Amino acid sequence: MPSLSSFLTWLDQLSWPPLLLLALLLGLAPFVPEPHLWEKLKMLANGTLSKPIDIFDLCMHSTPILLVLLKLWRQFNSVAPGSGA
Repeated sequence: MPSLSSFLTWLDQLSWPPLLLLALLLGLAPFVPEPHLWEKLKMLANGTLSKPIDIFDLCMHSTPILLVLLKLWRQFNSVAPGSGA
């Protein structure tokens, strides 16, 4: 079973351009009439997110954005080499 440290190592090695492209495409798809992610977040806020397909959709469309946020957090909270910490 993969460990958390191996996942974090993979995330650290993942380059920004494909991750950002994936986050934009999946986060905003479909572009018309409104992005699925926005629709599912509104359903979650209204308490109507109950169908399994809608829950899956929310997870699928939000995962790349969560990966971007986690990568940003790790990048800005890492200890700089030679800082003495």
